[in-house]
This record gives sequence, C-alpha cells and structure tokens, in this order.
Amino acid sequence: MSSAAPTAPDAAPDQVFRLDDQVSRRPRAVRLLAAVRRHRADLLIAVVWVALAGWLTHGLWPDPGGRTLALNPEDQTLYEWFLAVDARALLGDFHLLTDRLNAPDGVNLMANTTVIALGVVCAPITLLLGAPTTFALLAAANLAGTALAWYLLFHRTLRAHRLAAALGGGLCGFGPGMISQSNSHLHMTAQWLVPVIVWLVLRLLRASDPGPTTPDATGRARSVGPDRRRMISSAAGLAAAVTAQVFIGEEVLFLCAVTLLVMAISYTVADRDLARRALPGFAGGLAIAAGLALLVLGYPLWFQFAGPQGVADGMFSPAYFSADLSSWWAVSPLSVAGSDEASRLTTGPAEYNTFLGWPLLLVTAACAVWAGRRRLVLACVVAALVMGALSLGPEVVLGGTRTALPGPYALLAGLPVMDGALPMRFGLALLPIVATVLVVAVDRALRGTGRARRLVPLAVIAALLPIFPTPLPTAERPAVPEFITGGHWRQCVRPGGVLVPVPLPTPKEPWPMRWAAAADAGFGLPEGFFIGPYGRGGTAAMGTFKQPTSALLADVARRGDQPAIGDEQRRQAARDVDFWGASCVALADDAPHADSLRATLEQLYGPATRIADAWIWRV
Repeated sequence: MSSAAPTAPDAAPDQVFRLDDQVSRRPRAVRLLAAVRRHRADLLIAVVWVALAGWLTHGLWPDPGGRTLALNPEDQTLYEWFLAVDARALLGDFHLLTDRLNAPDGVNLMANTTVIALGVVCAPITLLLGAPTTFALLAAANLAGTALAWYLLFHRTLRAHRLAAALGGGLCGFGPGMISQSNSHLHMTAQWLVPVIVWLVLRLLRASDPGPTTPDATGRARSVGPDRRRMISSAAGLAAAVTAQVFIGEEVLFLCAVTLLVMAISYTVADRDLARRALPGFAGGLAIAAGLALLVLGYPLWFQFAGPQGVADGMFSPAYFSADLSSWWAVSPLSVAGSDEASRLTTGPAEYNTFLGWPLLLVTAACAVWAGRRRLVLACVVAALVMGALSLGPEVVLGGTRTALPGPYALLAGLPVMDGALPMRFGLALLPIVATVLVVAVDRALRGTGRARRLVPLAVIAALLPIFPTPLPTAERPAVPEFITGGHWRQCVRPGGVLVPVPLPTPKEPWPMRWAAAADAGFGLPEGFFIGPYGRGGTAAMGTFKQPTSALLADVARRGDQPAIGDEQRRQAARDVDFWGASCVALADDAPHADSLRATLEQLYGPATRIADAWIWRV
C-alpha cells in the first residue's frame, strides 16, 4: 500500500530538530527551576536587600542628573567625574595620569580615591545613561552587595543558621557606618569583595592544615598533609581579589588587612596547635598570593606613590579625623532612633563610623560572654578592642573635649601607609566584627533548646532596631547647561582639548566638573577637586594653586564687583590660558553674578559669542 504522507525522518527533518531542541531545553529549564527552588530563601533575602538599598537611595532615582545627596554633594560631583573618566576605557582613552582635570599637569588617578574597576565595569551604563545614573546605581548596589556577600560567608562558610547569617549580613551592609559613607564615598561602601577575601584566607588556612597526627596500623604517626592544589588555587584567588580591591578602594583593603592580622595573631595564641601545623603552608600560600598580586599591582602602586602627580603621604590630620569616645554609644542621626545632636561628635555626616549605639554594644558584649570561650569570638573581641582603640586617634576626645590622654594611634603615627589612614575609619571594621559575634551567638541559640532559643535572637533584633537606617537626604541641583548636554562645546574646543568654565572648579565648589562628566570627560578642565602634590615641599594637598586670572574671576563670582582691568590683567589672562593649553572660555547663564563675570571676561578677552545658553571666548 502506498501513501502520499511523508515519513517523519525523511520528509520533515526540521520537526525532528525542533523536538530535539525542546527535549534538550526542558532539562535545562527544570534544572534552573530546581536551583531557584533550592535557593529561594537566599534569593528572597537578596531581593529584600536590593529593595531596602533602593528605598534608602530612592531620592536620587526620579532624576539622577537633577538630584544630589544633600549631605555631601561635593564628593558626589567628584565621583561622577571619576566614573566618566573611567568609562573612557571603553573608548580606548584611559590613562592612570589623566589630562581631563588640572590642566596642564593632570591628575594621578591612583593617588586619588577612584573606583577604577567599578567605573570600567559600568562604562556602558555611564556612556549610555550618564555618570549620575551609574553613581546612583553603585550607591545602592554597594549596600545590597556587601550585605549579600557577608550573608553568604556566614551561611556557607561558618554554616550559621540562615536567620543568624541574615542579621549579620544586614548589619555589615546597612550598619550606621555604611549608611554614613554612602553619602558619596563609593570607595568605602564597595565592600562586597571583603567577604570573598576572608573566605579565601580561610580556605587557604584550611588547605594548609595537614590535620592532627594519628597513629597508623603500625603505630607510626601520620597526618593527612596539606591540600596543595587548594592552597595554590586559594592563593591565586586571593591575589585576584586583592588586585581587584586595590582598583576599587585601597582604604577598605587596608582596614581588612589590619583586622585580619589582629584576628590571626589572637587566633594563633588561642590555638597554638593549629598554628604549628598550618603556619608554614599558610605563610607560603600568602607569599604566592602576594607575588602574583605584585605582578599586576607593582607598576600601579609605584605610579601612585612615585609616578607623575603621585603622593607618598596622607593629607588629612589624624587629630582632626579621630573618633569621639562618646560616639560609640551614640546613635547615628541617619538611624531611626538617632538625633541631630549626635552630629557634633564627628567631622561630618559621611563619617558616622562609630555610632553603634549603647543597645548594640551591650547586647554584643553579652553575646560574647554567653557564646563561651570560642576561639573565633575571642579573636573578634580582641580585634574589636584594637580597631576601636585605633579609631580614637592620637589623643582621646570625649564629648568634644580633648582629654590630653594619648590614644594607641599615636604609637603608629609616621609609619608608612598608616599616616594616610583616617583614624575614625578604623571604626568601620567593627561592623563585620560585631556581626560575627552576633551570628555565632544567634546560631548557637537557634540550634539549642530552652529560653535562649528565643531570648538571644529577640535581644539581637531589639538592639538592631534603633540603628535601622533612614533614607539618604537628597536635594535638587541645577541642570548642566545645554551648551554641554547638546554637544555645542565642540564648536569651540576639540575633543580632548581644554575648556575653561567660569568660575573654575575648586574642592569646595567643584560644580563645573559636572560639565565634563555630562560630556563623558570629552574635554579637560584646569584646576579642580582632586589630591595632588601641591602641599609644602611637594606633599599631598587638595586641589592646586589658582592662577591669577582664576583668582580674579573667583572673586568676581563671590562678590559681584567688577574689578579694574588694565593691560597687565589682559596680558596675565593671555598667559594663563596659554599655561592651561585652553582653546575656549565658557560662561553659563546660571553662573553666580553672571553679568559681572561677562563684563570682566569681555575686558580680558574681547567680545563674547553666544552659543545655546552660554557665552564663549575662543582663546
């Protein structure tokens, strides 16, 4: 019998391929769904933290370009400029010595608190949506990412109960210090690699431990021996994580290293057997990690300290940036139970690093005692005391009054690297230290029986409630001139050339740097907000010397008076634009005392040309 109907294999091979594709995709989808179900609790926690981070930064989201963090708009302007410069790596136009600020000398990016790695990774977002959007995204992502990373470390590595790990991770990511530093300090809040570094150190330690010796069948002592493969992979991973953190935030890496060193010494004293067994292999693994990291970091670190525009010292006074002893039991003004009166105990709203509050301090101390003589808790207690003492600076301050009592930091003053650290930021290390103690206590309580099973978690939650964060205050900011956003600046300065905005940017008023950020750092600016070697004897300083014409224009912008302009001022104005290598001077309509500035500029450089919402002088 014959039939016109085609047989499946011969006549419709495309149907066979579609069926095979569906069959192959089905197990993949099933596996994905199974993974989601298996980790649904972890995913739910991550979603909650993302939502919390979004809520805390929600004031920026309606219009990132038109909104600013009200408590520290200057640093936000700086970091948006950093992100714009970093994004140029995607265009093949990026150097550690950038010529897009402080023309003609430039700025050493390694000597500044840049977030190069984050800026390069987020370059597509910056180039597509603008640096303010990237800033807002990172401000939220750093909080949620840090909390999630610590949660995973507590839950997966310490094997802590999920609730205990969630409380600890939440404190690490959303504690008072983190919320305070979120006021424009992206390099301090990007701490999500710190738990990875801690995990790799622990992994290296475990791999280096050959285990206790046990007699074999013949009565001879034997040990399993170190796991060399895991040692090498841990060292390589540690080198990669440290390298990445250097290009995100060196100060966070420094605080992490000091804290781990103190904890390692404490743990060694408490467990000498482990130290004898694992120290040789562990030290060797750290040496491998350091060597691998230096292969990548050797040149950038040299460039930072000894390269052009580099600085080898700190520019901030340790005595000024010291934590007030009474701030430890105060509650941050950025927490639900905080008050503005506490703000007098620190240098500014971005430095509430030690404001843990007395409820959390008391509960933490009680948990440390209740958790027993565990080596990890002992190491945390010692590290908390050391880091807390260092935060007090060279002289103890109590309630705003200097006591003349020397602080432990005085013993370290003048040491390389240490003299560049801000003492009060040592207090940031207390968040993960305190969180670890709380995690150990809550985990022990939840795995036990009796009243402690409920009492300990409730006490911890009650202690955390007063420091629950409130949204970051935001405010409107002026729009960037259409002269910049519309690309009209290209009519008077070539890409990569120097544009002189009037008045010029300064550390206290860096607002023209937003022009460059809005133009994807397509042009350079004179002077500006940065760290450079302009202090006495070439030491670190904020900003640079003002040229005479810049000082003249700044005075007009501040007072509105029109100075007398003669031939000498005109010759000096010509010398200054020649020094800057500028091809265009621009005055936007919204500049302070714009009419007086325009009249002064016309006396210096001649008649102006109107382009969009700005007056320009081609020089």
